[in-house]
Amino acid sequence: MAITADEVKHVAKLAKLEFTDDELQMFAGQMDDIIKMVQQLGEVDTTGVPVTSTVAEAKNVMREDVAVKGTDRDQLMYNVPQKDKGFVKVPAIIDESEEG
Repeated sequence: MAITADEVKHVAKLAKLEFTDDELQMFAGQMDDIIKMVQQLGEVDTTGVPVTSTVAEAKNVMREDVAVKGTDRDQLMYNVPQKDKGFVKVPAIIDESEEG
């Protein structure tokens, strides 16, 4: 299955890319080579070879997800200069009363 310059041009158009005629010919050749290599892999006998999903040994190094009681809200708010209904009050940084 040979890739033509017209097919490369079509895909390039879909991707909103522009190439010269020389580039289209070069990319068509490269794509054709890639497809031939992939087809060649299909000819390899993999009978008895286990499926590989990763080449690195992956282990979960995360801790167990265990709920623990957090810090008491009153203790957290002890040194807060301004608070309202359990929230920290801060100065407004966006003044919505003015246009502009």
